[in-house]
Formats: sequence, structure tokens, C-alpha cells
Amino acid sequence: MNLEKFIVYDNSSLLQALKRIDENKKGFLVICDKDKKVLGITTEGDIRRTLITGKKRLEDSISYSKEYIFINKKDTFLKLFNYFKLEKINFVPILDNEKKLVNIISKKQFHVMLLKDMEYNISTLPQIDDNELDSEIYEKPWGFYKSTLLAKHVQSKIITLFPKGELSLQKHKRREEHWIVIKGEGEIILEDSTLKAEQGRYVYIPKGCKHKVINTSLEDNLILAEVQLGDYFGEDDIIRYEDKYGRVKNGI
Repeated sequence: MNLEKFIVYDNSSLLQALKRIDENKKGFLVICDKDKKVLGITTEGDIRRTLITGKKRLEDSISYSKEYIFINKKDTFLKLFNYFKLEKINFVPILDNEKKLVNIISKKQFHVMLLKDMEYNISTLPQIDDNELDSEIYEKPWGFYKSTLLAKHVQSKIITLFPKGELSLQKHKRREEHWIVIKGEGEIILEDSTLKAEQGRYVYIPKGCKHKVINTSLEDNLILAEVQLGDYFGEDDIIRYEDKYGRVKNGI
């Protein structure tokens, strides 16, 4: 993160602050003194409310809140976790012992760290694309799925099949799968066996096992929790045999 895009100094004008917010596209700023010691924070909404009152003009010096949430670079994961549970907290400055700005972590960044099971190290935050959270829900012809964990040797997702939707008959060479039916009814095919899909049912799908699931309902969604274990989770590890939607190549 380029911290300069998020910093204005205490002698800056409201107009300068708005220009900086327009540059960073995140809607907030950290206010620092000439030694880069953090004095407070402000948001685009704070500035807008200040101008609406008519007490200040664009060329006047910026006002800011001196009461703000921050973490020290040595603070624990739990402290940051509890801050981001608060609805109004979308970013947290990370300060050193002299209250100088070390980094900034956004709520979206934090959620991506959880999604990917990244090691918590506040001093060396990984470079994360905030947009990753926006693409974690994938639309498919049979419904959609939402990723919940994307770690190195395990991935998990929630799969929702629309009424009469079904996955292709497929198998995987490099991963096994564990399914739990959360809601709905249907059929699960494992090789030559057909099992009833019903709430609470657990199904183990070993590597190389042909499988599919069908939502037999005309009205209700079928929802599964899926945990994948293996050393590779790419779309090209899907070998498809039959498909209702005319797809016969790799990919769910």
C-alpha cells in the first residue's frame, strides 16, 4: 500500500484533503504532523458534513477526530479481529511505539487474509487485491458457489444448486471431497450408487471417484458445504463425463 495516498498533514486544507481522497479511492485519510506522527483520522463523510454546516470553506484547514482506533504493530490478531467486528470500522491504522504510521489494513484486506488462511504478521502485511472478495462468488449454469477458504492444501465452499440444477458427472485426480448437505433434497451419485441428498447427510468422495449431485426439487435450492483436500485445486483437475448444460471439457 502506498501510504502517501492516505496521508495529509494537519495544515492541509479541506480541498487538499478531498483531492487526496479522490486519489486513493478509499474514502478516508490519516492526519499527521510534520514528523509523520499520527494525530487523527477523517473520512469523506466527515469533510462533507463539515462543509454542509457552513462553518468552514474548502480553503480552510482540515478538521479531524483525535479519538480514533489503531493498533500497534505488535498487537495480536484477536485485537484486530474485534475491531473489524464493529460495523463502522472499515480500516485500521497500524502505528509504531512513537505513533508513527507503519501501515494501514482495510476490512476487505483482513477478510481476504482469513479467506486464504494467510499468516498473521502485522509488520509485513501481504499485498492483497481488495477486489478478491468481490469475485469469490461464482455464477454457474446450475446455481452458484461461494468460496470460504482458499489455503494451500484445503479449499472449501458453499454450493447452491437451483431447482432442477445438477453438477456434471465428474472426477478429480488430485483432490478428495467431503460434502455435507445443509438444506434441500436431491440425489448424489457415487460411481454406480445413488444416495439420497437430505439435510445433515455427509458424503466422502475419494480421488478418482465419479460423482455428481442433482437438485430434484422444482421449487427449493439444494445447498452443500464442500471441503476439498489435496495438493491441487485447479479447474483443469475436473474430468467431466456427462453434463446437462452441454459442457464436456474441464471446469465446473
